[in-house]
Amino acid sequence: MASDLASPVRLPPNALLIAGPTAVGKSEIAFQLARELNGEIISVDSMQVYRGMDIGTAKPSQEQRAQVRHHLIDVVEMHESFNAALFVELATRALAEINNRGAVPIFCGGTGLYFKALIEGLSGAPPGNKELRDQLERISDDELLSELAQTDPVMFQRIDQRNRRRVIRAVEVIRVTGKPYSMQRADWQHKTDKNSDGPRLIGLIRPSGELNRRIESRVESMFRSGLVEETQALVARGLLENPTAMQALGYRQVVESFKNKRSLPQTIELVKIRTRQFAKRQMTWFKTQAVVDWISLGPDMAANLANVRLHIQNSRKNHLSSK
Repeated sequence: MASDLASPVRLPPNALLIAGPTAVGKSEIAFQLARELNGEIISVDSMQVYRGMDIGTAKPSQEQRAQVRHHLIDVVEMHESFNAALFVELATRALAEINNRGAVPIFCGGTGLYFKALIEGLSGAPPGNKELRDQLERISDDELLSELAQTDPVMFQRIDQRNRRRVIRAVEVIRVTGKPYSMQRADWQHKTDKNSDGPRLIGLIRPSGELNRRIESRVESMFRSGLVEETQALVARGLLENPTAMQALGYRQVVESFKNKRSLPQTIELVKIRTRQFAKRQMTWFKTQAVVDWISLGPDMAANLANVRLHIQNSRKNHLSSK
C-alpha cells in the first residue's frame, strides 16, 4: 500500500470531523448525525481497525453498523501492522465511495495523529525501517529507554515511556538519521491551520469529573461483556506478537493479569487509571497539535445534538460568507 503522506486529503465542504477523548460520546453523536444527514462514518481510531478487538475498542454494534455504513473498522488481521499511511490510503478510498453515493462523510475518532495526517499530511515524518524495527523489537524496555535517554534526553522526558511502540519508533529514527527524534518532529508536530479553507475539526469535551465517571462505567461494562475472554481469543490469534495492538487499553493489562501480575479487580482498576491518563494525553494533543472548535457536552443527549447541529450550521454559514 502507499505510504506517501506528503499531501493532505482533499475533503469535501460537507465533511464532518469529530474528535475528542475516549468515552466522551463521539460515536453516539456521529451516529445520530449520520442518521439525520444521510452520513457514513469513517473511524479515526488506530485500534478499531483490528478484527476481533471489539469489546475493548468500543466498536459500534452490529445493529448500528446495519443502520449506518461504517468504514475503517475490521480492516486488518491481528498479525498485520497498521499506521497513519495506511489510514490515509483507506480513508481516501472510503471518502471517494461516500462521495459517489452522495452521502455525507463523518470522520470520528480519537487518534490525533490520523486526523493530522488527514488534514495536513505528514511530509516531515521519517520513513520506517522494517529490518531495524525487527531488531529493536528484540531489545528489552530498559535497554531501549536507556538508549533513548542517552541519544535524545528531550524525547526521553516527553515520550510515554510505557508505550513500547513509540519508544521503538523514536530509537529507530535516531539510529537511521543520526539526529535526535525530538528535533525532527519539531517541524511537523506543531499547531497549524492548514485546513483553514476546509471543514473544521469539532472537538467534544466534558467536565473532568463527568468524563471520569463515563470512563469508569465503560471499563466496568467492557469486563462484564467479556473483555477477558476476548483477550484470550486474541492471544491465540497473535496479539502478543503485534506491538501496535498490544498498546490497546485493556488488552495489555488483561494479558499482564494472565501472567499473575495482578488480580482481576486490580486489573479493572488499573485499566480505569490508564484510560483516564490516556484521555488527558488525548486532550493535551488536540489542544497543542490541532486547531479545534470545542463543544462542551452535558448529560442531555438531545441538547448535545442540538448544540453540535447549531455549530455545524454556523460554521457552514461562516465558510460561505467568507468566500
